[in-house]
Amino acid sequence: MTGLPHARTSNYDVDKVRGEFPVLARSFHGQRLVYLDSANTTQKPVAVIDALSHFYSHNNANIHRGVYELSVEATNAYEGVRSRVAKFIGAENAAEIVFVRGATEAINLVAQTWGRTNIKRGEEIVLTTLEHHSNIVPWQLLCEQTGAVLKVAPISKDGDVIVDEFAKLLGDRTRLVAVSHVSNAIGSENPVQKLIGMAHHHGAMVLVDGAQAVPHLRVDVRALDADFYVFSSHKMYGPMGVGVLYAKKDLLEAMPPYQGGGDMIASVTFEKTTYNIVPHKFEAGTPNVAGVVGLGAAIDYLETLGMDNITRHENDVVNHAVASLENMPGVSIIGTPGRRISVVSFMIDGVHPHDAGSILDREAIAIRAGHHCSQPLMDFYGVPATNRASFGLYNSREDVRRLCTGIKKVQEVFA
Repeated sequence: MTGLPHARTSNYDVDKVRGEFPVLARSFHGQRLVYLDSANTTQKPVAVIDALSHFYSHNNANIHRGVYELSVEATNAYEGVRSRVAKFIGAENAAEIVFVRGATEAINLVAQTWGRTNIKRGEEIVLTTLEHHSNIVPWQLLCEQTGAVLKVAPISKDGDVIVDEFAKLLGDRTRLVAVSHVSNAIGSENPVQKLIGMAHHHGAMVLVDGAQAVPHLRVDVRALDADFYVFSSHKMYGPMGVGVLYAKKDLLEAMPPYQGGGDMIASVTFEKTTYNIVPHKFEAGTPNVAGVVGLGAAIDYLETLGMDNITRHENDVVNHAVASLENMPGVSIIGTPGRRISVVSFMIDGVHPHDAGSILDREAIAIRAGHHCSQPLMDFYGVPATNRASFGLYNSREDVRRLCTGIKKVQEVFA
């Protein structure tokens, strides 16, 4: 099984969708751009670009600080997006949404606040082989600081977490499980609800890296029962420099501040500072207000298209890509997970991925070539890097055809 059950979406007009992304109208080397690097960053629709322009043209002011109308407008816009994010991911309360710079900062925030407060020497943090560096390095740093121990759950050659082996790593010393919802490198969708339940049975908290899930799947953090869930705006058609940490409110209230400065305080004297209520306790300084407004526009855009429609369309495209690549001589797919979301990594016999990526660029095809910030996973598969095609809501079967034609040209160069 190479993906979720799917059917071609008859009422999904991908050409119309593509037309809403100005950069996709560009041509390179005489051909229209085929953008297959959405797992890295997504392109931005006119609706998001216009929201940023409108904010800076009409509403620009700092938030939470001014009594004048312009500042009130900016504050209302910013806090309105907090409520929209909460609804979008099924959070119970807008106070459970903390705005940060991205999923990476959100993970570091949890590690350096909840982690340093609650994880002691000899206690254990469990990860999986699939993790992005952003969900590895912060925990390694925490282990160095506290004396905690890092455990890694193995995966099968298909690229799925081996649930029985994961279970064996859990015990009385397990304090935290940190797991990706979807692998950025090979597209595996983890059974996160099941893994969360197993971890909770042992009294452990769970952080889910949802950066590669939120743009593609309907996510409900309460149904998952995630303690922490993180994602980035720029991977879901919003601006760069904005991300979200969802955390259960009681956890946020018990956590110490991550940074000190303006807006995260209730009162300051040289003798003592008292802190603001959550989530403001974790948002020191002037935030990326325009970026948050742009994130709100991205959520509106996704909901207008419909997450179920997006999922069906993208499943059709990625499964068509897998089937097409499987039929190409000299091409091998890295990882065949039971549930694949949006991503396919592959090798071309006798061609380093960096060379393949450069040749495909001459055909106006943008893929990712490298280790995808997942070096332990590359080591598991015994490769230094892969070619990665990652699909978004604007990609089509025609893009897959262009990719396969480009791969044939790569093979001709190295024949």
